[in-house]
Amino acid sequence: MTKLYIQREEKVIETNKQFTHVMAIALDSRTQYKDGVIRCITSREGDVTVKGYVDRSELHKVQGNSLEHFEIGDRLVIKNEEEIINNLTPLGWDFIGLEDPDIWIDEVTNLMHLYFTIPIKPSEKMRDNGEKIKIHLGHAVGKDLDSLEMTMPVLMDIIQLSAKEVSIAPLNSKGFRYNLIESRDRQVDTTYSIIKVAIAKDMGEPWEYGETVFHPKEHNIPWIGGHASPGPLLPKSFIDVGEGKLLGVINGREANQKMGDKIKYGMFSIGLFIYDYENGKIDWVSPLPFIQDTEAITITFASQFVETKSGEGILYAHVDDSFVRAYTLNAESIKSLLP
Repeated sequence: MTKLYIQREEKVIETNKQFTHVMAIALDSRTQYKDGVIRCITSREGDVTVKGYVDRSELHKVQGNSLEHFEIGDRLVIKNEEEIINNLTPLGWDFIGLEDPDIWIDEVTNLMHLYFTIPIKPSEKMRDNGEKIKIHLGHAVGKDLDSLEMTMPVLMDIIQLSAKEVSIAPLNSKGFRYNLIESRDRQVDTTYSIIKVAIAKDMGEPWEYGETVFHPKEHNIPWIGGHASPGPLLPKSFIDVGEGKLLGVINGREANQKMGDKIKYGMFSIGLFIYDYENGKIDWVSPLPFIQDTEAITITFASQFVETKSGEGILYAHVDDSFVRAYTLNAESIKSLLP
């Protein structure tokens, strides 16, 4: 039997003296996926397996001499970044750097749209008074990575709702997109990462929060019992799961565990899901994870897929928020997992 995937031995990104932890690669399809952007960790406080750790980040350009090897370049310069971030950061709050980029190319205008997380933390005193971190879904647009200009976020953190980790859906028959985002549901005893629809009528203008389409608490799926995040949607040319639907990868984490006064995270793994982008509904989530890196202590998290030839493609994921791995996927084998 053909393997479902092949884990590449080499790391995709060579870290350097400046950055020992990198993650969340996003690539530009117009350059045959040889150029892109990545999140680089400038400092890390705490343990990635325990709730409360803080990563400070920068977005940097990457360039590849193949789809298996990229080098880190200059910091990504975005026009208006300082002005927008200052506008979003209240007095006494702390912006900890842009995170988790996603690139989308408008086929009509050929413009690049870059989406990213904007996390803003309250001070310790504010946290004691009940303030929580704000997580906005930021946006910039330009001809390429060298000409991006930041706009106001397409989705703002509002009370219970936040937005990050976008998956861009195709246009539906009504002429808009039911994109997917990771959001949150804060309950008395825990906070869940949930998947919501984000209604986008214009990819560069503000979007609307839609319905929750996956909540870990409402499904008896242990590997995704605590946190869920949408990953890349796979093209129909790779696997076709029906009209108005796409197969995608979903990132899921086991439920949190209380360890004294600390909360320990469970394992984050990669699974599969079928998305009805015409109606904004998730039809199916795999009962078991699909990929778990052999070196992962706590995280295997997918961020980019590239179809390389008929029935084959490369999935990029980061391991323990520290390095990026490539996995070769086989379409025929994956079909055996589908309902």
